[in-house]
This record gives sequence, C-alpha cells and structure tokens, in this order.
Amino acid sequence: MRILISNDDGYLSPGIRALQRTMSELGEATIVAPDRNRSGASNSITLSHPVLVQEHEAAIFSVQGTPADCVLIALSGLLDETADFVISGINDGPNMGDDVLYSGTVAAAMEGRHLGHPAIAMSMATHQPQHFDTAAKVAAKLVTHLSAHALPSDTILNVNVPDVPEDQLKGYKLTRSGSRHPSAGVIKQPSPRGETLFWLGAAGDINDNSEGTDFHAVQNNCVSITPLTVDLTHTESMQAVADWLEQIS
Repeated sequence: MRILISNDDGYLSPGIRALQRTMSELGEATIVAPDRNRSGASNSITLSHPVLVQEHEAAIFSVQGTPADCVLIALSGLLDETADFVISGINDGPNMGDDVLYSGTVAAAMEGRHLGHPAIAMSMATHQPQHFDTAAKVAAKLVTHLSAHALPSDTILNVNVPDVPEDQLKGYKLTRSGSRHPSAGVIKQPSPRGETLFWLGAAGDINDNSEGTDFHAVQNNCVSITPLTVDLTHTESMQAVADWLEQIS
C-alpha cells in the first residue's frame, strides 16, 4: 500500500509526523507538504511561478506552495509510483462547520480525490492538541477499512478527532457540517511606515452544534466523520433556481 500524506501546517508539524509513523505500519508512507504553515489556503494552486520542491530525507518532501500544489505535484510527476490513498493532516486544530471552506487540510484531500484517489482529511478537534497518536490510530482504522470497502468516487471523509487518549473515545459518528456565526470584524492599525494594515478577525463562535453535527460529535468525545464531495452543485435548489430563471424570461 502506498500512502501520500500532506497537510497545511507544514512538513515539520508534529501531526504529520505522527501520521507518517502510523501509516508506515500499513505501507509506504510519503510526506509531500508545504514548507511552512499554509493554513487557510483552501483549494488555491500556484499559477504565477514555478514551485520549488526539496527532499529533506527519505520519503519527506517540502513544497514552496499550497496544500493543493503539494498533492497535485506529488501525483502528477514527483512520485515514481502513484498513491493508493491520500491522507491530509493531522491538522493542529479543528476543521468543522464553515472551516471546510477555507481549510488547506480539506483542500489537500479534495485534490487527491479530484485526481482519482481515495482521500481522508484528519484534524484534531482542539487547538494545541496533545493526542495526535489517537487521530493517527483512527486514520489507520479508516484506511484499512477503506482499502477493503471503497466509497463512491466523488466522496472524501472529513474526520475530526477529540483530543483524548484512544480508550476515551466513545465511538464514531456520521455527521453533517455544523456552522459558525460570522467571524469577528477586521482590526485596522497603522504600520511603522504609516501604511494601513488589517488583521482578519477571529473565527465566529459556534452557531449550530445540534445533534448530528460535527461539533456535537466531538463535544461528546466521538470521532466525527463527515462525507464531502468535490461537486459543489446544490442539487436540492435546482428546481427553485429554474423557477426563478423563468421569471426573468
């Protein structure tokens, strides 16, 4: 089994190293990840200039680009053999609710799925986590199961794991994405040179953490597993939009 590992925290992050150690027990685990923290990069790719790739040690590469760049480059020419799975993470912090729109962790998994590979995004459900090993063991179980029981080709799994020892997990929950309130307003301040700078505000507080959401699952020490799709079409709104368009003509 060949496993491609990426993330958005950078190739030196403790989460990605914990994931590689565990994935190496299942097969050949190769890290291709950003050279620095690229959180919030979403699905962006680099088009304006070439992307530098450096090999630091066996099966560990850093990329001077985005998480999506990393997976695209790895699967389109960097690796001698293609990967059987793409695993992104383990992220230092949650990717739940509206976070998935901005997450480089989720984007790396989506790029893998877009290129035809089974893909999982792994995140810790709290910032400054202590139990990356718990999420790594969860990832191993999911990869093992996925290797025997494939999911639909348009599906990735967005997984958020409570920051507790493995024996304190209370199960696995199929969830939908919850939601947050809008983020705090920007903070405006002058630079030492008199320029105007803006700090983006903090993420909004949780708005929907009702039963069935990713937020609710991790708050109850359950692993949250949310299926996502690359196709963003809102099929349930097709008829409503068709009726709306008829009013124009």
